[in-house]
Formats: sequence, C-alpha cells, structure tokens
Amino acid sequence: MTTVYLGLGSNIERERYLAAGLDALQTLLGELALSPVYDSAAIGFEGQPFLNMVVSTSTDMPLAEMAARLRHIETEHGRPARATRFSARQLDIDILTYGDLAGHFAGVTLPRGEILENAFVLRPLAELAPGARHPVDGRSYAELWAAFDQDSQALTRVDFSWRGRFISRAE
Repeated sequence: MTTVYLGLGSNIERERYLAAGLDALQTLLGELALSPVYDSAAIGFEGQPFLNMVVSTSTDMPLAEMAARLRHIETEHGRPARATRFSARQLDIDILTYGDLAGHFAGVTLPRGEILENAFVLRPLAELAPGARHPVDGRSYAELWAAFDQDSQALTRVDFSWRGRFISRAE
C-alpha cells in the first residue's frame, strides 16, 4: 500500500463542493484521514477565497489511474476540462505526494511544488502528518511549517462538518 496525500480546494459554493469531493474520494479510496479546513485568498489570480484541506489515504491504485480518476471527479463536479491553473473552481484535487516518488510520472510532478510554496497546502499537511517527511527536502512537514514565513499568506481555520461530524473547528 502506498500513502498518498491529496490537496482539496474550492472557491465556488465552497462547502458544497468540498463535501462532495470528500464523498467522491471516500467512494474511490475508502478510509480517509482529514486535516482541518482553511480559508485562504486566491493566489495567482483575482477571485473569491478558497477553502482548502489535505486528505491522506493508503492505496494500491497505480498513480496514472489515480490521476485520471481524480480529474474525472473534478469534471463531474463542474470543473471545465480545459480550466487554467489560476482560475476559480468548484473542486480542485491535487496529488501532493504518492509514496516517496520524486519526478514526473503519468503527467504528474511529484512531490507537488505547492507543498513548499503555499501555506494553504503546507499547514494542513503539517497538521495531518507532522512527522511525515518531504520526499525531496527530507524535513518533516512540521519542520517545514515551522520554517515557513507564516505571515506571508493569511490562513484562517474554519468550522467545517462532513457527514454529520465536525472535521474542523475555527481557531
């Protein structure tokens, strides 16, 4: 089994599509470990704020199949097939890491660069898997978050419930 970390985000009907994404991921992958949910500004374009979180699972699914199935989930939930990277979206699901793979595989660059660049990825990842190590950098996600310029990108933890239980509480 391979441990996979996925980043989820939405800035259109945010709560609805984040919950729908979790439903689809649980159907596809089974048991999920969930980070808290954060509100963050759109980065790279002018747009409504996003809700972001990180999900972890273990799977035997090959990377190429997973990437294709995640794209299918996104398009099923309203993402245009040719959506630009910096644009509003109902649901965005990114493979952050797939085991310890590093490089370009099946159209996916691993580990995803945003782990080291964006608070909305690194903070929830550090909270979900503080002792796990970045496949290239080698530091734990907790160490990476502690070294991150935390004032550079505002994040606010929000209340969020899924399937009748709170998975995130505002700070």
